[in-house]
Amino acid sequence: MSSRRGPPKHQNSYAWKPNAGIKINETEVGGKFRPYSEITGVCPRCKEQIDWKRRYGKYKPLKEPAKCQLCTKRNVRQAYHNLCSGCAKEQKVCAKCRCRVDQIVGRDSADVEEEQKMLEEAIKNARERDRRTLLRAKRVTPSFQISTGAMLV
Repeated sequence: MSSRRGPPKHQNSYAWKPNAGIKINETEVGGKFRPYSEITGVCPRCKEQIDWKRRYGKYKPLKEPAKCQLCTKRNVRQAYHNLCSGCAKEQKVCAKCRCRVDQIVGRDSADVEEEQKMLEEAIKNARERDRRTLLRAKRVTPSFQISTGAMLV
């Protein structure tokens, strides 16, 4: 054991940044033009773990879909997930740690597609004046409009 006490001898003057000296290709995954996909289907604790990996350069995205541990199909599309989104929803568990959770982070791609279809349907069935308003709102924030139910006329 050390007998030294008190503050550290040296203090970092700036925070460590991963790949600080390496120029990142903006067209590669994780670059400016192809950002990482949204983290979905996991509990808040697992989301923080995956965020940490992304922040500190430890994140490795999947090259090809992985095998689900329940249905044994190659349906796992996100890195560090053990279950496909269908099995995780069916079992009501986190797709990474498989613990039962009431609150799951993010939305599934099927939910987003369903929301888009609902928005298109609302735009088709609306009057001309409302249609213009909906199209303007779609350009701003479609998810907010649908979640509040303000757009369905």
